[in-house]
Amino acid sequence: MAMHFDITDFRLFINVAETSSLTRGAERSFLSVPATSNRIKNLEDNLGMKLLERSPQGVTLTNAGKTYLQHARVILSQLEMLTGDLQEYAVGLKGQLRLLANTTAITEYLPPVVGEYLRTHPDVHIDMRERLSDDIVRSIRDGSADLGIVSGSVVTEGLQSVPFVSSRLTIIAPHGHPLLERGEVFFKEALSYAFVSLLEGSAIHVFLSRAAAALHIPLTIRVQVASSDAIFRMVEAGAGIAIVPQAGFERLKGQQKLGACTLLDPWAVRTFQLCAQDFDGLSAFARDFADSLIDWYRTPADGEPG
Repeated sequence: MAMHFDITDFRLFINVAETSSLTRGAERSFLSVPATSNRIKNLEDNLGMKLLERSPQGVTLTNAGKTYLQHARVILSQLEMLTGDLQEYAVGLKGQLRLLANTTAITEYLPPVVGEYLRTHPDVHIDMRERLSDDIVRSIRDGSADLGIVSGSVVTEGLQSVPFVSSRLTIIAPHGHPLLERGEVFFKEALSYAFVSLLEGSAIHVFLSRAAAALHIPLTIRVQVASSDAIFRMVEAGAGIAIVPQAGFERLKGQQKLGACTLLDPWAVRTFQLCAQDFDGLSAFARDFADSLIDWYRTPADGEPG
């Protein structure tokens, strides 16, 4: 039986699969729900197999659907690379770079690199999203992202990865706080105090919640805010303590009336790695970004060495 494949079907199916919903998949694809449902049905009829199981709660993938999704992502990724590589010979580089990173990378290490990169690549759009390191690795493996920045002990087996900077998490508190007098503490000891945190769902919030759960001690959060700078303001005001990247504290300490103490847990020191399925197989503009990031932090005059 001859099977016919369509790029529009690939994109539509990916949107439906990622949202587990025909309705949300249709919205992402700028189609009506009836048109989306009809297109998926025609796709299944053409292939002679079911790709989705429908229920009032949404849709789930059949085994055939999982295989179709995997290859659809790979094919669209290859087309993106082809477009980028060919357009290098036209007028500049054009395309979309899909980048995943955790909270610290996005707030502390990516801004100067992204700013410089976009100035030299005005026709490239960066789709940058915050994720946990484990989720980033899965997305790189299945082809739903081009580049990922992970940290800690996450396993990147099967991917190519390059370490580019090291970071330490530190505890910040208002001047006069008991923790500051000690200078060095374990996370377990800090859990007796209330915290200021980013919103639920942020990578750092999930990470600290899991670390507290592993100790069987509740993480008491008094205030949740939407930005790292807001954390510093709330801690300064006495709303609680917080765990932040050392780089963030160094960047803002001159503006705030607060201090920091060392977090002694091994996971507090993290090496950041840039990872991809295959760096040589990236589009030209994605390779340019990877090179820019690595070069920035390998050059002491341009980036923070650690």
